Amino acid sequence: MVHELDTVVITRDLSECGLVAGDIGVVAHLYADTRGVEVEFVSGEGATIAVETLSVDDVRPIGAREILHARPLGSTTTNP
Repeated sequence: MVHELDTVVITRDLSECGLVAGDIGVVAHLYADTRGVEVEFVSGEGATIAVETLSVDDVRPIGAREILHARPLGSTTTNP
């Protein structure tokens, strides 16, 4: 279960906006009636890359024992 302002990980590629499974976002809004979430993705400088409405099945909470990883925008892999 995710809540507004939770940090989440996407579980599938969103190629239309250049995001890949494993990218990190923040839940900006929950749609209770549709099981949807609006997730904002930002660059390292804090610029919004995308705001996407997704199913709760497309995201998962980030785990306490996971480490964040950076990748260049436009790259479809986490290895620069």
